[in-house]
Amino acid sequence: MARVEPIPPRQWPARMRDALAAMTPPEPRHPATYREGRPRAFNSLGTFAHHPELARALFTLNGHVMRGTTLTARQRHLLIIRVAAVRGCGYVWAQNVPVGLDAGLTEGEIGRIALGPDAPFWEPLDAALLRAVDELIAGGTITDPTWAALAAELDTQQLLDVVLTVGAYEISAFMMGALQLDFDDDLKPASTPAAT
Repeated sequence: MARVEPIPPRQWPARMRDALAAMTPPEPRHPATYREGRPRAFNSLGTFAHHPELARALFTLNGHVMRGTTLTARQRHLLIIRVAAVRGCGYVWAQNVPVGLDAGLTEGEIGRIALGPDAPFWEPLDAALLRAVDELIAGGTITDPTWAALAAELDTQQLLDVVLTVGAYEISAFMMGALQLDFDDDLKPASTPAAT
Protein backbone atom coordinates (compact mmCIF):
# COMPACT_ATOMS: atom_id res chain seq x y z
CA MET A 1 0.00 0.00 0.00
CA ALA A 2 1.28 3.43 -0.93
CA ARG A 3 2.61 5.63 1.86
CA VAL A 4 0.77 8.61 0.34
CA GLU A 5 -2.66 7.83 -1.07
CA PRO A 6 -3.06 9.36 -4.56
CA ILE A 7 -5.87 11.87 -4.96
CA PRO A 8 -8.38 10.79 -7.65
CA PRO A 9 -8.31 13.07 -10.74
CA ARG A 10 -11.78 14.52 -10.09
CA GLN A 11 -10.61 15.72 -6.69
CA TRP A 12 -7.39 17.40 -7.84
CA PRO A 13 -7.07 21.03 -6.74
CA ALA A 14 -7.25 23.65 -9.49
CA ARG A 15 -3.53 24.37 -8.99
CA MET A 16 -2.78 20.80 -10.07
CA ARG A 17 -4.37 21.40 -13.44
CA ASP A 18 -2.13 24.46 -13.79
CA ALA A 19 0.87 22.30 -12.85
CA LEU A 20 0.03 19.83 -15.62
CA ALA A 21 0.30 22.66 -18.15
CA ALA A 22 4.04 22.87 -17.31
CA MET A 23 4.51 19.55 -19.09
CA THR A 24 4.18 21.37 -22.40
CA PRO A 25 7.35 23.40 -23.04
CA PRO A 26 7.07 26.74 -24.86
CA GLU A 27 8.58 25.27 -28.05
CA PRO A 28 8.05 21.50 -28.08
CA ARG A 29 10.27 19.50 -30.43
CA HIS A 30 8.37 16.25 -29.87
CA PRO A 31 4.64 15.43 -29.85
CA ALA A 32 2.87 14.41 -26.67
CA THR A 33 3.60 10.75 -25.95
CA TYR A 34 0.20 9.71 -24.65
CA ARG A 35 -1.74 7.47 -27.00
CA GLU A 36 -5.12 5.85 -26.45
CA GLY A 37 -4.71 2.59 -24.58
CA ARG A 38 -1.43 3.62 -22.93
CA PRO A 39 -1.07 3.84 -19.14
CA ARG A 40 -2.06 7.23 -17.73
CA ALA A 41 -0.01 7.14 -14.51
CA PHE A 42 -2.83 8.52 -12.38
CA ASN A 43 -1.26 7.15 -9.19
CA SER A 44 1.88 9.17 -9.83
CA LEU A 45 -0.02 12.29 -10.82
CA GLY A 46 -2.50 11.84 -7.98
CA THR A 47 0.39 11.72 -5.53
CA PHE A 48 1.70 15.00 -6.89
CA ALA A 49 -1.79 16.49 -6.49
CA HIS A 50 -0.98 16.74 -2.76
CA HIS A 51 1.72 19.32 -3.62
CA PRO A 52 0.88 21.24 -6.83
CA GLU A 53 3.74 23.72 -6.44
CA LEU A 54 6.28 20.90 -6.33
CA ALA A 55 4.47 19.20 -9.21
CA ARG A 56 4.75 22.31 -11.37
CA ALA A 57 8.50 22.59 -10.71
CA LEU A 58 9.17 18.97 -11.58
CA PHE A 59 6.73 18.92 -14.50
CA THR A 60 8.58 21.84 -16.07
CA LEU A 61 11.74 19.72 -16.15
CA ASN A 62 9.82 16.60 -17.23
CA GLY A 63 8.08 18.56 -19.96
CA HIS A 64 11.45 19.51 -21.37
CA VAL A 65 12.78 15.96 -21.05
CA MET A 66 9.76 14.49 -22.83
CA ARG A 67 8.87 17.16 -25.38
CA GLY A 68 11.64 19.76 -25.57
CA THR A 69 14.75 17.60 -25.53
CA THR A 70 17.31 17.68 -28.32
CA LEU A 71 17.66 13.90 -28.03
CA THR A 72 15.64 11.58 -30.23
CA ALA A 73 12.69 9.81 -28.65
CA ARG A 74 14.62 6.53 -28.96
CA GLN A 75 17.70 7.94 -27.20
CA ARG A 76 15.55 9.43 -24.45
CA HIS A 77 13.88 6.10 -23.78
CA LEU A 78 17.16 4.20 -23.75
CA LEU A 79 18.11 6.47 -20.84
CA ILE A 80 14.76 6.38 -19.04
CA ILE A 81 14.31 2.62 -19.23
CA ARG A 82 17.91 2.05 -18.12
CA VAL A 83 17.30 4.25 -15.05
CA ALA A 84 14.25 2.10 -14.29
CA ALA A 85 16.32 -1.08 -14.66
CA VAL A 86 19.25 0.09 -12.55
CA ARG A 87 16.93 1.40 -9.82
CA GLY A 88 14.60 -1.60 -10.02
CA CYS A 89 11.74 0.87 -10.42
CA GLY A 90 8.92 -1.17 -11.86
CA TYR A 91 6.57 1.79 -12.16
CA VAL A 92 8.93 3.80 -14.41
CA TRP A 93 9.72 0.63 -16.38
CA ALA A 94 6.06 -0.33 -16.94
CA GLN A 95 5.09 3.23 -17.79
CA ASN A 96 7.89 3.80 -20.30
CA VAL A 97 8.36 0.48 -22.11
CA PRO A 98 5.25 1.00 -24.30
CA VAL A 99 6.37 4.55 -25.12
CA GLY A 100 9.89 3.27 -25.87
CA LEU A 101 8.44 0.76 -28.31
CA ASP A 102 6.52 3.60 -29.98
CA ALA A 103 9.83 5.53 -30.14
CA GLY A 104 11.49 2.80 -32.17
CA LEU A 105 13.03 0.47 -29.59
CA THR A 106 12.46 -3.20 -30.29
CA GLU A 107 11.38 -5.75 -27.70
CA GLY A 108 14.85 -7.30 -27.97
CA GLU A 109 16.47 -3.94 -27.24
CA ILE A 110 14.17 -3.41 -24.27
CA GLY A 111 15.36 -6.72 -22.83
CA ARG A 112 19.00 -5.79 -23.49
CA ILE A 113 18.53 -2.43 -21.74
CA ALA A 114 18.04 -4.38 -18.51
CA LEU A 115 21.33 -6.20 -19.18
CA GLY A 116 23.21 -2.93 -19.64
CA PRO A 117 25.79 -1.37 -21.91
CA ASP A 118 27.92 -4.50 -22.23
CA ALA A 119 25.09 -6.60 -23.67
CA PRO A 120 25.80 -7.68 -27.26
CA PHE A 121 24.70 -5.86 -30.40
CA TRP A 122 24.56 -2.26 -29.13
CA GLU A 123 25.77 0.44 -31.48
CA PRO A 124 28.57 2.48 -29.83
CA LEU A 125 26.33 5.49 -29.08
CA ASP A 126 23.60 3.32 -27.57
CA ALA A 127 26.15 1.58 -25.34
CA ALA A 128 27.59 4.96 -24.30
CA LEU A 129 24.12 6.27 -23.39
CA LEU A 130 23.43 3.22 -21.23
CA ARG A 131 26.88 3.42 -19.65
CA ALA A 132 26.30 7.11 -18.86
CA VAL A 133 23.19 6.13 -16.88
CA ASP A 134 25.13 3.54 -14.91
CA GLU A 135 27.99 5.92 -14.19
CA LEU A 136 25.77 8.83 -13.19
CA ILE A 137 23.76 6.66 -10.81
CA ALA A 138 26.80 4.91 -9.33
CA GLY A 139 29.16 7.86 -9.03
CA GLY A 140 27.37 11.07 -9.90
CA THR A 141 29.55 11.69 -12.97
CA ILE A 142 30.40 10.37 -16.42
CA THR A 143 33.90 8.97 -16.97
CA ASP A 144 36.18 10.46 -19.62
CA PRO A 145 35.92 7.48 -22.01
CA THR A 146 32.11 7.48 -21.88
CA TRP A 147 32.00 11.26 -22.27
CA ALA A 148 34.30 11.03 -25.30
CA ALA A 149 32.04 8.39 -26.89
CA LEU A 150 28.99 10.59 -26.31
CA ALA A 151 30.69 13.80 -27.45
CA ALA A 152 31.80 12.13 -30.69
CA GLU A 153 28.12 11.85 -31.69
CA LEU A 154 26.19 14.46 -29.69
CA ASP A 155 26.37 18.25 -29.52
CA THR A 156 26.53 20.26 -26.29
CA GLN A 157 22.76 20.61 -25.89
CA GLN A 158 22.30 16.88 -26.40
CA LEU A 159 24.99 16.13 -23.82
CA LEU A 160 23.21 18.35 -21.30
CA ASP A 161 19.93 16.64 -22.12
CA VAL A 162 21.54 13.23 -21.46
CA VAL A 163 22.59 14.26 -17.94
CA LEU A 164 19.31 15.96 -17.04
CA THR A 165 17.16 13.15 -18.46
CA VAL A 166 18.93 10.68 -16.19
CA GLY A 167 18.54 13.10 -13.26
CA ALA A 168 14.83 13.67 -13.88
CA TYR A 169 14.10 9.96 -13.91
CA GLU A 170 16.35 9.33 -10.94
CA ILE A 171 14.08 11.75 -9.05
CA SER A 172 11.02 9.83 -10.26
CA ALA A 173 12.53 6.51 -9.18
CA PHE A 174 13.35 7.97 -5.75
CA MET A 175 9.81 9.24 -5.29
CA MET A 176 8.14 6.04 -6.43
CA GLY A 177 10.39 3.88 -4.29
CA ALA A 178 10.22 6.01 -1.15
CA LEU A 179 6.44 6.40 -1.35
CA GLN A 180 5.93 2.74 -2.32
CA LEU A 181 3.67 3.90 -5.13
CA ASP A 182 1.12 1.29 -6.18
CA PHE A 183 0.83 0.27 -9.82
CA ASP A 184 -2.14 1.74 -11.64
CA ASP A 185 -4.63 -0.84 -12.87
CA ASP A 186 -3.52 -0.18 -16.46
CA LEU A 187 0.19 -0.86 -15.77
CA LYS A 188 1.61 -4.34 -16.12
CA PRO A 189 3.97 -5.01 -13.19
CA ALA A 190 4.82 -8.53 -14.43
CA SER A 191 6.94 -7.05 -17.22
CA THR A 192 9.27 -5.14 -14.92
CA PRO A 193 12.94 -5.96 -14.29
CA ALA A 194 14.66 -6.80 -11.05
CA ALA A 195 17.30 -4.32 -9.97
CA THR A 196 20.55 -4.91 -11.83
